Amino acid sequence: MTPSEVFTAFEHVLRFKLFEINQTPITASSLLVFCLFLAAFAIFSRVLQRLFAAQLFSRMTVDAGTQYTLNRIVHYAIMIIGSLVAFQFVGIDLTGLAVVFGFLSVGIGFGLQNITSNFVAGLILLFERPIKVGDRVTVADKEGDVVEIKIRSTTIRTLNNIAVIVPNSEFVSATVFNWSYGDQKVRLDIDVGVSYGSDLQTVLQSLRDVADEHAEVLENPAPEVLHMGFGDSAWNMRLRAWIAQPQRHPQIRSELNCAIVERFRRNGVEIPFPQRDLHLRSPLPIPHSSVT
Repeated sequence: MTPSEVFTAFEHVLRFKLFEINQTPITASSLLVFCLFLAAFAIFSRVLQRLFAAQLFSRMTVDAGTQYTLNRIVHYAIMIIGSLVAFQFVGIDLTGLAVVFGFLSVGIGFGLQNITSNFVAGLILLFERPIKVGDRVTVADKEGDVVEIKIRSTTIRTLNNIAVIVPNSEFVSATVFNWSYGDQKVRLDIDVGVSYGSDLQTVLQSLRDVADEHAEVLENPAPEVLHMGFGDSAWNMRLRAWIAQPQRHPQIRSELNCAIVERFRRNGVEIPFPQRDLHLRSPLPIPHSSVT
């Protein structure tokens, strides 16, 4: 086969009509051009995001979550514009998109409700920002840091360094604990029981000293020591301490617990073991029946 014949065959393949949209023939070449346009706009979006990070965000006090949201909005806007330009370039009138949306609506009716709800929830997360990248959250009993928010799902890196992929609809319809939302300060409540024979003032002062001596416990709001009630074998005490880094609450809680144990031992305060009273009774006599 001569080079001209190869070129003619290749040209015939490119011009082969695959289907029609709004009476506009779609060929292999038009699909190729459409994909090239989308790829070009995607590359342009990445370059623009890197330019923002290097020239704009580096000179402004913008947190990581806001930067991520702005980058996502810019990316989606560029890709929408790119899609419209690509449609126009291949000769598809924008009114033909109504046909595409019609097919999508049929698909949604046959099982794409979940994808659609996650897509809409992803837009809500990006614009309303109940959570953002870098937040410490607890969802479905999993605690971790938000590392990425996509259109369909959000990635959370747990404390065990495991990536958990959570559908976006979970953040909109379910209860989510955001440790970092708004005010960063969080309160730790540490409960401990002390024996009834302990000196109450020594107990109160020991707990205050533990909170005051920890470098990450805030002075404002000030720590509190509360007597929560009387248990079976102990006074129920509670130390309330505020911290500024919610991501470190497990470590700070552990450090305060250890400090309480050491301070109580130093000051002679006993943490009692759970006690149970066991009452033993002698067996009842069994009456003997006379056999006649």
